[in-house]
Amino acid sequence: MQPYFRFYDFNEDFRDPFSRDRDRVIHCGSFRRLEYKTQVFLNHEGDYFRTRLTHSLEVSQIARTLARMLSLNETLAEVIALSHDLGHTPFGHVGGDTLDRLLKSDGHINGFEHNFQSFRVLTKLEKRYKDYDGLNLTFATLEGVLKHSYPYRKRFLSHLDETFSLDKHPSLEAMIVDCADEIAYTSHDIDDGVKYGLIDFEILYGNALCRRVDETVRKEGVSREERRLYRHRFTAGLIKLLVEDLIAHSKPKAVAYAVEAPLCATIDATEPLPIGFSDETRGELKRLKKLLFAKLYTHETIARKMYAGKQCIEALYKAFVVDESLLAEHHKALFTKRPKHRVVADYIASMTDRYAMKLYRELYGLSL
Repeated sequence: MQPYFRFYDFNEDFRDPFSRDRDRVIHCGSFRRLEYKTQVFLNHEGDYFRTRLTHSLEVSQIARTLARMLSLNETLAEVIALSHDLGHTPFGHVGGDTLDRLLKSDGHINGFEHNFQSFRVLTKLEKRYKDYDGLNLTFATLEGVLKHSYPYRKRFLSHLDETFSLDKHPSLEAMIVDCADEIAYTSHDIDDGVKYGLIDFEILYGNALCRRVDETVRKEGVSREERRLYRHRFTAGLIKLLVEDLIAHSKPKAVAYAVEAPLCATIDATEPLPIGFSDETRGELKRLKKLLFAKLYTHETIARKMYAGKQCIEALYKAFVVDESLLAEHHKALFTKRPKHRVVADYIASMTDRYAMKLYRELYGLSL
């Protein structure tokens, strides 16, 4: 049986193992397609807004900084960050939720989950070598992607428990990426939301964390009336505050755990995470995310676009399941390896927003 991961071989070429992992991810097709996959705002709504690709790059930048400041492996953090969203569907989370519902309604109890889909992209769905599927990455990279967020143990991952120890925390680098992801999407969603006019700073000032950021921005000499500059400085200030808080709170524990748990899962998942924010900041950030959910993510403008995306995903899924002739031969050839519904879901999940819409219009003669 082909292993999920490759072992370290420092004699393979001039790169270290995690640099090879990073290069393989950056050059794969799934990574390139992130450029045209929705983060929150549909990418064709404007060139300014974040996509899955720019989000992954921002997470990578923050994760590298955190790893460097905590004396951890910067390249491992980088490759996990660049890989963590490879399994996302078009149209953001609504696309994954739709595929999950459709698969379960067709009897596939494991449904669809984007973290596991990212792992499947790296180990099965990318085909870059003759003798095996996937990108042939190291254990630490794959574990970091598989255990991107807590809890790690899920019913559909039971077959991976023996290999990846789902009752253990992943590497400290993987924990860093989880935090960097939270920092990146919170800050850039505020930036995009304010620019798009879907949320106002007056609403955000109701949150203590945002008031702290506002205070630092105004100390720089930037007033709220300088709206464009203020927005940029606010976004940067929020990232800076969260990064500095995480470093200060995590450094003592990271130093101790780095010796105990080098690049692998050895810390029991029942133990508190050694990487994280202070209690004050964690509470304020949690309340900010609730505020964003109520005032931004469920805004009618976004909800309408996501509803259209959901109809597109559902229509494509039903068309491909009912009529196999709509699929290319290399997709139909996969029916011998996995169920047809899963092949269809994998194909749709790999699509960009615009390609999914193009197929939708082609098959149904409609405009989206």
